[in-house]
Amino acid sequence: MANTSETWRLRVELDDHPGVLARVTTRLAARDCNVLALSILPVPGGVVDELVVKAAPGVPPAELVREIRAEGGRCLGITHANVRDLVDPPTAALRATAMALGDPYATPEAVRVLLAADSVSFEQGEPGAVTDGGHKVCLSLGDGTTVAARRGWAPFTDVELARAAVFAELLQDNAIDADPPSAVVTPDGAGVVLRRGGQGDVDAVASLHSRCSARTLFARYHSGVRSLPRRLLHRLLTPPRGRTLLAVCGREVVGIGQLIRTARPAEAEVSLLVEDSWQHNGIGTALLARLAGTARAEGHSELVAWCLPGESGFERTAIRAGIPVAIRTEQGMVRLGLRVGPDESAPVQAATR
Repeated sequence: MANTSETWRLRVELDDHPGVLARVTTRLAARDCNVLALSILPVPGGVVDELVVKAAPGVPPAELVREIRAEGGRCLGITHANVRDLVDPPTAALRATAMALGDPYATPEAVRVLLAADSVSFEQGEPGAVTDGGHKVCLSLGDGTTVAARRGWAPFTDVELARAAVFAELLQDNAIDADPPSAVVTPDGAGVVLRRGGQGDVDAVASLHSRCSARTLFARYHSGVRSLPRRLLHRLLTPPRGRTLLAVCGREVVGIGQLIRTARPAEAEVSLLVEDSWQHNGIGTALLARLAGTARAEGHSELVAWCLPGESGFERTAIRAGIPVAIRTEQGMVRLGLRVGPDESAPVQAATR
């Protein structure tokens, strides 16, 4: 049994009688559990109480649920919590709005904060549609952009959905692009645009591969590939379980980064390819930093990169992007684990690869 305290976020439905909530908190206190925050969420026919509870060492979440049930309550959901969950919903909404207005690329992360969602990703869907038993909602952020927010531990309430609708209207009124290109200036003064890849970039990405050395391609693909068939280029640009980010200078693609979801929800794979003549100019760092932001919004806490033994370029890129790295060897390959969860500081773009 764990001997360290953990903090939990619970949504509970209690009988509408005086003193019920007080008795629940008294029961928890008797187990040396401290209620750090309480929010009241109106729902059709009543309210839902959201508690942030710091459990005593050795008290598992099942025991918290049992104490609530002992007072006739019903636990609708429970998940790990951190200090950010001590912020009241109106303050969280204001912070999320400021985040999106100040940095449009942070919009998915802002939606995740606003809804306390597990993940937010760009998907096609009917705006306002609530599916999966209330655990998934699609929001239109204007200009044809739609995101899907998911939360497995508890369904979204009507109040949260109304708050998200107002948030989306605000972004539309201010013409905020939720997935905008961003600019990077290299140390030698060249301007590079980072943007999402698409099927129209097949020829430019093929040209990028033709300009890369055999060593650079081997480091990326771990095989002696010199070019990719068009069907693989199409898949590279629009992967079914991820997204591809391009670094573009003029009409040329000079770098490409890819983020792919894995079978583990907390984990995604990341890879980079930068043209030889553009290496050591911050392109790889900028690509990795932006992909890390996307990963956080999608609910991933770790990015995994695979490198050949003796290669240190990816590790240096991650460190210069401000991302903590854990390294181990698996089956002759080097596994780099990049911590990008909400508790880590956001990566920066001013570095060189």
